[in-house]
Parts: sequence; C-alpha cells; structure tokens
Amino acid sequence: MTFALVLAAGALVAAGLVALVVTFAPATPDLAAALARAGGGEPLRDRSRDTGPLTSRSERLGAALYRRSPFPLSEQQRRALQLQNTSIAEFYADKAVMAIIGALLPAVAGGTLGLVTGSFSAWPAAVSLLGVVIGFFTPDLMLRRRTIAVCAGAMEALLLYLDLVTLERLTNASAPQALANAARLSETPLFVQIRLALERARLEQQAPYAELRRLAAQLDLPELSDVADVMQLDETGAALSGTLRARVRELRDAHLTAEQILAGAEAEGMTIYMTLPAMIFGLIFLVAAMLKIFLV
Repeated sequence: MTFALVLAAGALVAAGLVALVVTFAPATPDLAAALARAGGGEPLRDRSRDTGPLTSRSERLGAALYRRSPFPLSEQQRRALQLQNTSIAEFYADKAVMAIIGALLPAVAGGTLGLVTGSFSAWPAAVSLLGVVIGFFTPDLMLRRRTIAVCAGAMEALLLYLDLVTLERLTNASAPQALANAARLSETPLFVQIRLALERARLEQQAPYAELRRLAAQLDLPELSDVADVMQLDETGAALSGTLRARVRELRDAHLTAEQILAGAEAEGMTIYMTLPAMIFGLIFLVAAMLKIFLV
C-alpha cells in the first residue's frame, strides 16, 4: 500500500512539473500559419485575438488555457458562445474551474475516508485524473445542451428586431438609422452582436449591409442576411415597410412551423415514459400469475 501511495504521488508530481514546463515554456512559432501567410493563402485563426479584452483574473486564466489547449473550438461552439454573448476566455475559465473541482473532490473525499477508516489507498489519485478530464469537458456538454434553446431564442430575437426595424421605418427613418435605432432597444446577445456589427461598419465608413451579411454567415442566421438584402433596397428608393412586414410574416410562420415540429417530436419521445407504468403493472400481474401456475 505504501508503494502504491509513493507511486501515485510521484506520478502527480511529474504531471505537475510537465504542466508547469508546458505553461511557461516559450511558444514555438506555427510553421503552418507562417507558410499560409507567405503563400498568400487564408491565414489560420489567431488564438491570441479570439479571446477579446480580458477584464478579470479568471478570464486571463481562461485565455491562457485556450491558447495552450490541444482541443480547439468547433465553429458550432463559437456560434453558440457568440449567440450567448459569452467570450472564449470566460468559457475556458469555466473549463479550468470545473477541472480543478474535478481534481479536488476525489482527493478530499479519499483523504476524509482515509482519516475516518485509518487506511489510505491510491484510488483517489486515479479518480482525480479522471475528474480533471470530466471537469474539462463538462462545459462542452452543457453548451451542447443549450445550443437548441439558444438558436430558438436567437430566432425569436431576430423576429423582434425585424418588428422594431419596421416601426422605425414607419417613423420615416432611413435604413441605416432604422437598423441602428432598433439594435439599441435591447441588451439580448443577438441585439448586442448586431449593434457591434453596425458600429464597426460606421467606424469604417461603410454601408451596414455587408457587415450584417458577414454576421449572418458567422452566426449561421441566413434570415439576417435577408434583412440586409431588403434594407439595401432603400438605396434604390423602394418602399420597405410592406416588404419588411411580408418578410416578418414569412419568417414567423416558418419559425412557428419549426417549433410545432420540434414539440411534436418531443411529445412522441415522451410516449415511452408514459407506457412504462403500464408495462410495470402488467409485469406485476403476469409474474404473479406465472408464479401461481408453476408453484401449483
């Protein structure tokens, strides 16, 4: 038992030393990114710029973990984080906190159990390593579970934004003014992203429509690109109020149909839970009858 404890302690110390070396060692230049820039191809994503402004220690810890993590974020995860107005640094800070909790809980439980029983074992060390892995990937699972609800909320926010843009147009506001004024009326994540895109276009002294299309592609919201196409008709002198109302009606009907289909699928999935009590009672009566037959 003592040999196992010594072996587990040595493994943990070695893993800590390796983690310290990896954390504080100077980063090696990315040859693939350098060749892509030299060849004129599309440059790879720079992780140091994805994290955005860091305002707290936890975000700085998350940014450091993100830059050194061997598991990059997928585009779907990036869209979900952006729709929730959650920074990558904050997301990886949650990963770090959950990993630390996953490492400490088995160690504390094992130490407490050892003090109570008077015998220590090496299993808390192995469980701590497993807890680190589970804690690191727990935010990914939670984000995946929230993705459907986040997408539905983004669509509802977009429909509300279209209604507000229509009202702004009815007050004789221009297309850029209507887009900007409507985006200032809420602090939901989609409104914040639209407001930032419009502000970026204003600072670049460009029309906001190209920036809205870029945001639509980034968030995988083609309906937002349709809004940009409709609002761009203002440059040709077309009346937009009727077109916006018709487009809002189409989008709302499509969203309602999708929600009804999703609700029907969830209701069908719940039928198995409704039949379980009947199956249990049927088995109870069947087992009683079979026991009576065989025991007679």
